[in-house]
Amino acid sequence: MKKLILTILFIIITTNLLAFEKGTNFTIEDFKEAQKDGKTIVVNSWNKYCSTCKAQTKIFESAKNDFKEVIFYFYEQTENPEIANFLKIDYWTTIAVYKNNKEIAREMGLTNKKKIYDLIKKGI
Repeated sequence: MKKLILTILFIIITTNLLAFEKGTNFTIEDFKEAQKDGKTIVVNSWNKYCSTCKAQTKIFESAKNDFKEVIFYFYEQTENPEIANFLKIDYWTTIAVYKNNKEIAREMGLTNKKKIYDLIKKGI
């Protein structure tokens, strides 16, 4: 019985970790083009094994509906070092807000919806 319970827990935990499938949805050129257009851009760096990143993803799913005028860009930190270097973002869970060719705000590790929304609003 103990082995069965452990097996079930392992499957649940592994499935939840692997369920986090968010890809990189932009290039440096896309970012530059959006900046030229004066758009508010929110960039989130993440890693597929990061529980904080997973919590942020759920909030960003809502934010994309609540802030339709904002462009949301996501990239996997370890798989896209060229983006990380270009944006000078060194850590997963970083959320950076850009407007009119400059960075407006940056925070790491936020998982509170109100705080993330307040950060996004700094660029609007």
